[in-house]
Amino acid sequence: MTTYPVQVSGIAPSTTEKQLKDFFAFCGGIDSIDYDEKSSTATVRFVKAPSVKTAVMLNGGTLEGATISVTSDAIKDDDLHPPATEGASAGIEQSDKPRAAIAAEYLAKGYTLSEQILERAIDIDRKQGISSRFLQYFHQFDEGLGKRAFGPEQKVTATVQAKVDERIKHAKAIGEEKGYSKIAHDYYEKAISSPLGKKVLSFYTETSKQVHDIHEEALRIAYAEKARSMMPSATAAGSESASSATAEKAIQ
Repeated sequence: MTTYPVQVSGIAPSTTEKQLKDFFAFCGGIDSIDYDEKSSTATVRFVKAPSVKTAVMLNGGTLEGATISVTSDAIKDDDLHPPATEGASAGIEQSDKPRAAIAAEYLAKGYTLSEQILERAIDIDRKQGISSRFLQYFHQFDEGLGKRAFGPEQKVTATVQAKVDERIKHAKAIGEEKGYSKIAHDYYEKAISSPLGKKVLSFYTETSKQVHDIHEEALRIAYAEKARSMMPSATAAGSESASSATAEKAIQ
């Protein structure tokens, strides 16, 4: 199987292979890691080429207090634009996400990324666009959830928010009964159906972002995850709108 390597140097002596794996997992599927602790270097081999572009974007980022260097000459520009596949029903992979969205996930997990890296993520999205597979997934997800909650030809992000909360609970129950929740990512369902839904959708589907937009999305993710970790699973779904409202106040 063809793999796509990146070279990492400047790793802190205290960094473990698991920490390396956790850090680069945000870029996409990892095939293997060759970690030389004596030289503080590693080669991370990814399953897909777009993951390399995301990893290189992190050059100059901070891991365990050390500023790391991430480089690669393993891919061509053509490798960065995989064709669209079967669409939303198959879900999406980490490597399909916009780079700005991945940067927000890093920040939400407590990693430190400089403004230059965030600007690099925005620039990649602007130049390369957001993958057609991701856009197809997100829009079909919005339409599918809207159809279950509000009826044919309806989108969650096009409805009056006052009606959303009650309908979404009903739609979620239907989805669980019919197995939709096994296909769709619960994270996106909660994000789109929250009071921040339209803002979230624009963040993930548009390339015209600013650095502060990434920070806002990172805060929203962090608040949502904190709310889930503090509440029983049976009540976590119903609390999403409250946690999103809290996040909205925090990022305004």
